[in-house]
Amino acid sequence: MNEYKINKVLGVILGTALALQVLHIADGAFHPRLAKAASEGGAKGESAAGSQALNSLLATASAEHGAQISKQCQICHNLQEGQGAKIGPDLYGVVDRPVASAADFKYTPALKAKGGKWTFAALDKWLADPRADVPGTAMTFAGLSSDKQRADLIAYLDTLSKSPVPLPKAK
Repeated sequence: MNEYKINKVLGVILGTALALQVLHIADGAFHPRLAKAASEGGAKGESAAGSQALNSLLATASAEHGAQISKQCQICHNLQEGQGAKIGPDLYGVVDRPVASAADFKYTPALKAKGGKWTFAALDKWLADPRADVPGTAMTFAGLSSDKQRADLIAYLDTLSKSPVPLPKAK
Protein backbone atom coordinates (compact mmCIF):
# COMPACT_ATOMS: atom_id res chain seq x y z
CA MET A 1 0.00 0.00 0.00
CA ASN A 2 2.86 2.39 0.79
CA GLU A 3 4.39 1.85 -2.67
CA TYR A 4 1.07 2.80 -4.25
CA LYS A 5 1.10 6.19 -2.47
CA ILE A 6 4.70 6.82 -3.54
CA ASN A 7 3.77 6.05 -7.15
CA LYS A 8 0.81 8.44 -6.95
CA VAL A 9 2.98 11.25 -5.56
CA LEU A 10 5.67 10.67 -8.18
CA GLY A 11 3.01 10.58 -10.89
CA VAL A 12 1.61 13.92 -9.75
CA ILE A 13 5.12 15.46 -9.66
CA LEU A 14 6.03 14.16 -13.11
CA GLY A 15 2.64 15.17 -14.54
CA THR A 16 3.05 18.68 -13.15
CA ALA A 17 6.59 18.94 -14.54
CA LEU A 18 5.35 17.82 -17.96
CA ALA A 19 2.50 20.34 -17.90
CA LEU A 20 4.90 23.14 -16.94
CA GLN A 21 7.26 22.18 -19.75
CA VAL A 22 4.41 22.23 -22.27
CA LEU A 23 3.37 25.68 -21.03
CA HIS A 24 6.97 26.90 -21.28
CA ILE A 25 7.24 25.69 -24.88
CA ALA A 26 3.87 27.20 -25.79
CA ASP A 27 4.82 30.52 -24.17
CA GLY A 28 8.09 30.58 -26.11
CA ALA A 29 6.18 30.14 -29.37
CA PHE A 30 4.08 33.26 -28.75
CA HIS A 31 6.44 35.49 -26.77
CA PRO A 32 8.18 38.02 -29.05
CA ARG A 33 11.93 38.36 -28.59
CA LEU A 34 13.47 41.83 -28.41
CA ALA A 35 16.30 40.92 -30.77
CA LYS A 36 13.88 39.59 -33.37
CA ALA A 37 11.68 42.68 -33.14
CA ALA A 38 14.71 44.93 -33.56
CA SER A 39 15.92 42.95 -36.56
CA GLU A 40 12.57 43.27 -38.29
CA GLY A 41 12.94 46.94 -39.11
CA GLY A 42 12.51 48.80 -35.84
CA ALA A 43 12.87 52.57 -36.03
CA LYS A 44 16.36 54.05 -35.88
CA GLY A 45 15.51 55.56 -32.51
CA GLU A 46 14.69 52.11 -31.17
CA SER A 47 18.02 50.81 -32.48
CA ALA A 48 19.89 53.66 -30.84
CA ALA A 49 18.01 53.07 -27.59
CA GLY A 50 18.90 49.38 -27.78
CA SER A 51 22.54 50.26 -28.36
CA GLN A 52 22.52 52.64 -25.38
CA ALA A 53 20.90 49.98 -23.21
CA LEU A 54 23.54 47.45 -24.26
CA ASN A 55 26.31 49.97 -23.57
CA SER A 56 24.86 50.63 -20.09
CA LEU A 57 24.71 46.91 -19.37
CA LEU A 58 28.25 46.36 -20.65
CA ALA A 59 29.54 49.25 -18.53
CA THR A 60 28.31 47.44 -15.40
CA ALA A 61 28.78 43.88 -16.64
CA SER A 62 30.45 41.24 -14.47
CA ALA A 63 33.05 39.20 -16.35
CA GLU A 64 33.16 36.88 -13.32
CA HIS A 65 29.45 36.14 -13.69
CA GLY A 66 30.00 35.80 -17.43
CA ALA A 67 32.62 33.11 -16.72
CA GLN A 68 29.94 31.12 -14.89
CA ILE A 69 27.49 31.57 -17.75
CA SER A 70 30.17 30.48 -20.24
CA LYS A 71 30.22 26.98 -18.77
CA GLN A 72 27.25 26.12 -20.98
CA CYS A 73 29.25 27.35 -24.01
CA GLN A 74 32.15 25.05 -23.14
CA ILE A 75 30.09 22.00 -24.05
CA CYS A 76 30.64 22.89 -27.71
CA HIS A 77 33.37 25.57 -27.72
CA ASN A 78 36.91 25.92 -26.42
CA LEU A 79 37.65 29.23 -24.72
CA GLN A 80 41.40 29.08 -24.21
CA GLU A 81 43.95 30.19 -26.78
CA GLY A 82 45.19 27.52 -29.17
CA GLN A 83 42.77 24.77 -28.17
CA GLY A 84 41.01 24.76 -31.54
CA ALA A 85 37.46 23.88 -32.45
CA LYS A 86 35.15 21.37 -30.80
CA ILE A 87 31.61 21.02 -32.14
CA GLY A 88 31.71 24.81 -32.55
CA PRO A 89 34.61 27.16 -33.29
CA ASP A 90 37.17 28.33 -30.74
CA LEU A 91 35.85 31.43 -28.92
CA TYR A 92 39.22 32.82 -27.81
CA GLY A 93 39.48 36.32 -29.28
CA VAL A 94 35.95 36.22 -30.71
CA VAL A 95 35.11 39.84 -29.81
CA ASP A 96 35.79 42.04 -32.85
CA ARG A 97 36.85 39.03 -34.95
CA PRO A 98 35.31 38.69 -38.42
CA VAL A 99 32.28 36.37 -38.47
CA ALA A 100 32.98 32.81 -39.66
CA SER A 101 36.75 33.35 -39.68
CA ALA A 102 38.25 30.61 -37.48
CA ALA A 103 40.53 28.74 -39.88
CA ASP A 104 40.06 25.32 -38.32
CA PHE A 105 36.25 25.28 -38.45
CA LYS A 106 33.76 24.57 -41.24
CA TYR A 107 30.94 27.13 -41.01
CA THR A 108 27.47 26.82 -42.49
CA PRO A 109 26.81 28.84 -45.65
CA ALA A 110 24.27 30.88 -43.67
CA LEU A 111 26.86 32.03 -41.14
CA LYS A 112 29.44 32.70 -43.86
CA ALA A 113 26.89 34.94 -45.57
CA LYS A 114 26.31 36.97 -42.38
CA GLY A 115 29.54 38.92 -42.81
CA GLY A 116 30.75 41.68 -40.55
CA LYS A 117 32.51 41.35 -37.20
CA TRP A 118 31.50 40.00 -33.82
CA THR A 119 30.96 43.43 -32.27
CA PHE A 120 29.30 43.78 -28.88
CA ALA A 121 25.94 44.45 -30.60
CA ALA A 122 26.36 41.54 -33.04
CA LEU A 123 27.23 39.15 -30.19
CA ASP A 124 24.26 40.41 -28.17
CA LYS A 125 21.86 39.75 -31.05
CA TRP A 126 23.44 36.33 -31.74
CA LEU A 127 23.38 35.26 -28.10
CA ALA A 128 19.72 36.28 -27.75
CA ASP A 129 18.65 33.77 -30.41
CA PRO A 130 21.23 32.41 -32.86
CA ARG A 131 18.66 30.80 -35.15
CA ALA A 132 16.64 34.02 -35.45
CA ASP A 133 19.81 36.04 -36.08
CA VAL A 134 21.11 33.66 -38.76
CA PRO A 135 18.44 31.31 -40.09
CA GLY A 136 20.15 28.15 -41.27
CA THR A 137 22.88 28.15 -38.65
CA ALA A 138 23.87 24.78 -37.24
CA MET A 139 24.09 26.20 -33.71
CA THR A 140 21.36 24.59 -31.64
CA PHE A 141 21.74 26.86 -28.58
CA ALA A 142 18.34 28.38 -27.77
CA GLY A 143 19.80 31.70 -26.64
CA LEU A 144 19.95 33.78 -23.48
CA SER A 145 16.79 35.81 -22.91
CA SER A 146 18.32 37.90 -20.10
CA ASP A 147 19.96 41.10 -21.32
CA LYS A 148 22.15 41.18 -18.20
CA GLN A 149 23.37 37.61 -18.69
CA ARG A 150 24.26 38.36 -22.32
CA ALA A 151 26.18 41.48 -21.26
CA ASP A 152 28.05 39.53 -18.57
CA LEU A 153 28.91 36.79 -21.06
CA ILE A 154 30.09 39.32 -23.66
CA ALA A 155 32.24 41.05 -21.03
CA TYR A 156 33.82 37.68 -20.18
CA LEU A 157 34.37 36.74 -23.83
CA ASP A 158 36.06 40.12 -24.27
CA THR A 159 38.62 39.17 -21.61
CA LEU A 160 39.59 36.13 -23.69
CA SER A 161 41.98 38.04 -25.92
CA LYS A 162 45.51 39.40 -26.02
CA SER A 163 43.99 42.82 -26.70
CA PRO A 164 40.42 43.10 -25.34
CA VAL A 165 38.11 45.71 -26.82
CA PRO A 166 37.44 48.45 -24.22
CA LEU A 167 33.97 48.14 -22.73
CA PRO A 168 31.76 51.24 -22.61
CA LYS A 169 32.20 53.43 -19.53
CA ALA A 170 29.40 53.91 -17.00
CA LYS A 171 27.68 57.30 -17.31
